[in-house]
Amino acid sequence: MRKKEVKMDKSVQITLIIAVSVLVIVGAIIGTFNYYAGPQKTINGNGEATIKVVPDLVSVYFNIETKDDSSEIARNENAEIVEELIISLIREGFNREDIVTQSFNLYPNYDWGEDGRTENGFVASHQLKVELSTEESDKIGELIDAGVNAGAQISYINFELSSELQNEYKAKAIKLAAEDAKVKAKAMAEGLDKEIGELVSVSSSNFNYSPWRAFGMVEDMEGAELVREATTDIQPGEREISAQVNAKFKLK
Repeated sequence: MRKKEVKMDKSVQITLIIAVSVLVIVGAIIGTFNYYAGPQKTINGNGEATIKVVPDLVSVYFNIETKDDSSEIARNENAEIVEELIISLIREGFNREDIVTQSFNLYPNYDWGEDGRTENGFVASHQLKVELSTEESDKIGELIDAGVNAGAQISYINFELSSELQNEYKAKAIKLAAEDAKVKAKAMAEGLDKEIGELVSVSSSNFNYSPWRAFGMVEDMEGAELVREATTDIQPGEREISAQVNAKFKLK
């Protein structure tokens, strides 16, 4: 009985060896076929879309800058101007939550000459932004007066999209760009007597949006008067935003 069992074990081993060898050979044949068949043929479609949108916000950016030999005094004087500006804006009817600090910096001030740089006190710089809906653009003059009277500069005035509007139009632009990518890929495939198959990959390469500048620096009452007069004619108008999408399809 033991001899028979040994013979059976050997036959099983031989069978397994043959089976494994067959699998290895088949795998090699498939691999060789795939190698010579080459990579899967694909086609790319680069889609673009541009849509127009009317900004729903107008933002006024203030810069409060103070200098002194003492960093503490420069910072304290800056804080006093900022506080006065915020109080003035609230008195004019603006909401505190619409007055947002963009940045605050305190750094050494340097003079440059033939002998290099020499330290000349410290500078405290505080940037604030006040947002209004475009329907309230008639209040820009009051904003400018409050800022300049408090000792602030107007860095610039922008027409902008709120986060909600940005997200809405970003989705629309990317969707249209994706559709354009598919149309282009399909047209190229038909020109080659092919058809597009399943989607291999897709990426959104860009979404172009930036605020639109209405006015630049306003440093004094004379400049504020000019801007105040101009604000009565401010019309944001439609602006273009764009998106690009790249989509890769299999060819069949």
